Amino acid sequence: MDGRKIQAVLFDLGETLIQFGRLPVHDIFVRAARLSYNYLVASGQPVGSFRFYRLWNNLNIRLRLLISFLTGNDFDSLTALKQYGRKRGFNLTDSQWEELNWQWYSPLVEKAQIEPDLKDTLTKLRQTGLKLGILSNTFVHGSSLDRHLQQAGVLDFFDPRIYSYQFSFRKPDPRIFLEAARRIDTDPARILYVGDRLDKDVRGARSAGMTPILKSAYTNRKKNVPDGIFRVQYIAELPELIRKLNQET
Repeated sequence: MDGRKIQAVLFDLGETLIQFGRLPVHDIFVRAARLSYNYLVASGQPVGSFRFYRLWNNLNIRLRLLISFLTGNDFDSLTALKQYGRKRGFNLTDSQWEELNWQWYSPLVEKAQIEPDLKDTLTKLRQTGLKLGILSNTFVHGSSLDRHLQQAGVLDFFDPRIYSYQFSFRKPDPRIFLEAARRIDTDPARILYVGDRLDKDVRGARSAGMTPILKSAYTNRKKNVPDGIFRVQYIAELPELIRKLNQET
């Protein structure tokens, strides 16, 4: 039996594996609306005026985010697009719906950054026999997130990839952490969870019996970190940290 303390690592996505930073939300939305609108026009869909399209989608996203906040459930962006589009008479194939979803997401990709040595770090972790996966709160459909990870050259490192819109609960609910543990087939006590949020990531991982690692980001700057919580500035610090943890067993 494998006696290592740490046998798997689960990662948050935004501000952990991928850094977006503080975003100009209005500008991002307007660009996303324009790109998606242009795609629909080029696809011959009865999309109407851009002004109406932008306004309706702005209101729709705000409403869905409010409902998510109140219920604790994330919506599925692709399902939301299909619901809107079918009411408007759009006729798209499955791949076209996913491309439309990508057009909405792609302005975030333009702002995103990853650590330059991320692929090397993940390779080191895998070479030591660790399982790697993703657990992220998000309403962005997995087709777009996976495409982003593929473009970054790191998609194949992560199995499973668990996104909260697929469930009726999200972080910090321990149920989603335990489901991730089940899917990665590892005892929670032998899983590191790396994330940037004290309230969602550290709290949730701890409640599920995992070892939380706080990744430094603007989301936790100047916040009080509980005693006993490991912190890293970069993902590249993980191989050495895990080596030390496993030596303690």
